[in-house]
Formats: sequence, structure tokens, C-alpha cells
Amino acid sequence: MTARMDKRFADLKAEGRPALVTYFMGGDPDYETSLGIMKALPEAGSDVIELGMPFSDPMADGPTIQLAGQRALKAGQTLKKTLQLAADFRKTDDATPIVLMGYYNPIYVHGVEAFLDDAIAAGIDGLIVVDLPPEMDDELCIPALRKGINFIRLATPTTDNKRLPTVLKNTSGFVYYVSMNGITGSALPDTSLVAGAVERIKQHTDLPVCVGFGVKTADHAKVIGSSADGVVVGTAIVNQVATSLTKDGKATADTVQAVATLVRGLSTGTRSARLVAAE
Repeated sequence: MTARMDKRFADLKAEGRPALVTYFMGGDPDYETSLGIMKALPEAGSDVIELGMPFSDPMADGPTIQLAGQRALKAGQTLKKTLQLAADFRKTDDATPIVLMGYYNPIYVHGVEAFLDDAIAAGIDGLIVVDLPPEMDDELCIPALRKGINFIRLATPTTDNKRLPTVLKNTSGFVYYVSMNGITGSALPDTSLVAGAVERIKQHTDLPVCVGFGVKTADHAKVIGSSADGVVVGTAIVNQVATSLTKDGKATADTVQAVATLVRGLSTGTRSARLVAAE
């Protein structure tokens, strides 16, 4: 599992460009469309996929991702089906790393050991569980690492140098730097501060640092990608899904294509990012 993630970041480093990390909500607006979106992401230029696990009480998510979770749950998406989504994707793509992102409650209900075994069987490479702080590493983080699944931690502007080593202690795969305080989908942060933050985190770890929150365009991706090892895009993709749906929230013929078009644009941003840095 960790091998897939490590290989991807090593390959990108050799190419001299940052990763494009794309998030979408599993099961939004329905299972088949969601699988179509997932399959379209690497083709459009995504390097790492974050697969959202819908949850009824997503406290760290902005309205766009909350609504996506509600649509998915309404369409019958479960944790089991989200793992199945990954397994179905793996039938045609064994190279793209998949990170499951969400909250601890559905995992706890599923049973930690059973969940980890099922995640490995589905081809999952990493986990981002936003409501499990480092103080609770024994719950899921340590068991995941033992089984070879990356546990990716979030750092924020308020994660000071005293706290950072605690946050990074059992982190693997990459560090996700949330470039602003608040919920997902807020305004773009001050990009001049991002480079400094990435540099600060790198003083404490050799892991790649990926930056997210607020990235919506190729230009955003280009600017952030000039200093980060990866650019994470979530709300803009989920929004693209939402605006392509019918009034009653059903997929249209444009849904998958709309996401692919946006991701292609973002990919041009990350692919030209280091050219800017080198000028």
C-alpha cells in the first residue's frame, strides 16, 4: 500500500512537478456516476485520489461537501459501498494511490480491524480521518500503519513548532497542509504565506507536503504548486458535480465530463508550476 504512494511521489519528484490530489465524494450523486468520476480523474491528470466517505455529521466540511455527503447517503451510499467503489476502480487502475477521507464514526461502527482488512482488499493506500487527533493514535493510526496503510495527518496555520512534531510523529504518505483555518471551500489563502508554511513543515519531516483548501483554478494550482509537493482540490470538484445535476439532484450526461474538464485545467496548472518557480 505505502509502496504505491511512495512510488507516485518519487516519480513526480523525478519529473520535477507537484502532485495534483483530487477529492470527490463517494456515491455522489449515485454509485455508477461516482465510479465514472473516479475513473476519469487519472485520465484528466489527477495523481492521487482522495475518496470521501459520506457521513451524516461532517463538522469540518463546508456546505458544498456537506451537501455532496447528503446526496450520497440519500442514494444509499455506505462505507461498504465506498470500499467497493475503490475495488471497482482498481480493476482498471492499479497505479493511482487512493486515500479514504472522512470521519471516524463509520469506521468505528464497521470495526477497526475489519475495516483495515477490507480497505487493503479494496486497494486503499491511505487514510485521512479528520476527527482523530494524534492523542488517539492507538484507535486507528497505529493499527493502520502496522498493516501498511498510510495515515495522513492535517497541519494548519495554528499548528505551531511545539505541536508539529506530535502531529507528524505517526504521519506517513504525505502531510496535508490546510492553508487556512475554518471549513473546506473557504476563500483562497494568502499564497505568499503558503511557501513559508511548507518550508517550516519540511524542517520537521522528509514527507511530501501537499497544500489544500480554496484551490479552484489552474492559476491557484500553479502558484501553490510552485512551493508545495502537491496541490489538493476538493470543493471545486464537488461543486462541479453539483452544478451538473438536475434540479432533483440526479446525474446528467455532462456530470463526469464536467469534472474531467475542470481537472484537466487544474492539471495544466500543476504541470507548469515548477516552471514558474525556476524563472
